[in-house]
Amino acid sequence: MFVRVFTPSFLVAGLALVVAAWYGGPQALVLTAVLGVLEISLSFDNAVVNAAVLERMSQFWQRMFLTVGVIVAVFGMRLVFPLAVVAVGAHIDPLRALDLALNPPADGASAFPDGRPSYEALLADANPKIATFGAVFLLLLFLNYVCAERSVTWLTWLERPLARLGRFSMFPVTVTMMLLVLTAGFIAPNDKADVVMVAGALGMVTYFLVDGLGAHFENEQSDRTGPSRVAVATGRAAFFGFLYLEVLDASFSFDGVIGSFAITSDPIVIALGLGLIGAMFVRSITIYLVRKGTLAEYVHLEHGAHWAIGALALVLLYSSGHHVNEVATGLIGVAIITAAFVSSLVHNKRSRVRSEEDTPAEHHLLAVADSAENIIAPEGTVV
Repeated sequence: MFVRVFTPSFLVAGLALVVAAWYGGPQALVLTAVLGVLEISLSFDNAVVNAAVLERMSQFWQRMFLTVGVIVAVFGMRLVFPLAVVAVGAHIDPLRALDLALNPPADGASAFPDGRPSYEALLADANPKIATFGAVFLLLLFLNYVCAERSVTWLTWLERPLARLGRFSMFPVTVTMMLLVLTAGFIAPNDKADVVMVAGALGMVTYFLVDGLGAHFENEQSDRTGPSRVAVATGRAAFFGFLYLEVLDASFSFDGVIGSFAITSDPIVIALGLGLIGAMFVRSITIYLVRKGTLAEYVHLEHGAHWAIGALALVLLYSSGHHVNEVATGLIGVAIITAAFVSSLVHNKRSRVRSEEDTPAEHHLLAVADSAENIIAPEGTVV
């Protein structure tokens, strides 16, 4: 299974490295490889959450996520999206934005000799609204997960009180709005406060639209198929689930796209490293987790991924006004996922021990019951 799922990713990664070497020589080759490794290592929480959504979808839509979804992730988020942000923010056409990206100022300067800001500077100027949009979307995703009643919990001392608060349907929205107002008032630059509020509102609208429509069509499908059937999303429900995954992936990639400029500002290298290599491997990891049933085997892994999402959302809100090291941000997520994985191993070991301890007692009870039955009705007697 590993070979079948990951072979396309290795082939695409090899092709991306060849293209990088042809495009920019050894330096572009190394930078592409570095960006790809960073994206893979720091996006495991993204893969876990994707797997939780994808396992409810048919194999057709899983293949769509691995094919069409990659095209959106590579060209949409890692190439077209930054160019569109710069074009809109600087009031220039996209081709001019591409020219700025491919021809930066000498010596890594933030502006050209005539005073025009560089592509990197324009994208950094747009960071508050980009980060806030993604943060609000991820924050709602996190809160709606941890504020729901669940039979299995990880951080029980925290998740159960949050689940009780979650009985108030507007609790996640209230918390999100409060954090958004605090971000606009105390964290974001003064001249960006209104932009941050608008971006946050758009993030909320996007979450409600995609998540709400997906849930609506999933319920509609469930009503038709009946409650006894295993719910696998198809049709419109799966389509909106697919859109949900794409927006989720976009929200995860915002900090990576901005942070990649600490390594290179070349959009082609970024698209090859973050997109073709990183996004492709993240999707393969997602498919592998679904096919192996990893989330069912390691029961706390999904919880850990959502706590990592919550941490990333808070970091993104903070980054709207302050620089945050992207590697440190990713390592926070890795640490939380690792803790959840270890906790799952401990949980599974304890479950096996309890099962082994209970088995002799069960055998003893069965033996006593058989003895009692033989006393009442000796063997060979028709009862």
